[in-house]
Amino acid sequence: MQIEILNETTNLLAEDLKELIVKATDKVLECEGFDVEGEVSILFVDDNRIKSLNNEFRHKNEVTDVLSFPQYDSIKDDGLNEPFIYLGDVVISLEQAKRQAEEFGHSIEREIVYLTIHSMLHLFGYDHMSDADKKEMREKEKKVIRSLKLFKGTSMQED
Repeated sequence: MQIEILNETTNLLAEDLKELIVKATDKVLECEGFDVEGEVSILFVDDNRIKSLNNEFRHKNEVTDVLSFPQYDSIKDDGLNEPFIYLGDVVISLEQAKRQAEEFGHSIEREIVYLTIHSMLHLFGYDHMSDADKKEMREKEKKVIRSLKLFKGTSMQED
């Protein structure tokens, strides 16, 4: 899987963080049994940019932490016959991620990896609109986080 990480902010993304993003993305793909060649892009933006995108695509004129733009309605139904699959785009507000990390009492790295996992699951068609869907999505998120040995309050370095 090709993972394109782009950064429109003035903050530098550490190489360690980029490696964790790739590991998290790969782990979601593994958990979903996805072994087709493909690509996903992950874009880091500031609050103003994500607010603009949120307003444009979701008609919500507010800052959000992450937006997911899947290429397919259901990748498992629509895309698996293709030799190369573009999964979609992920947009993460670095500023909002920092605020949430502080609020939840863990590192910015852990929050960004969580948002990456969450958004990748959206690209696979998971959602959290109903209680049952939310429960399923949270269980998948926890499974990936545990497999990466990422625990609340840690700096996310594997033992």
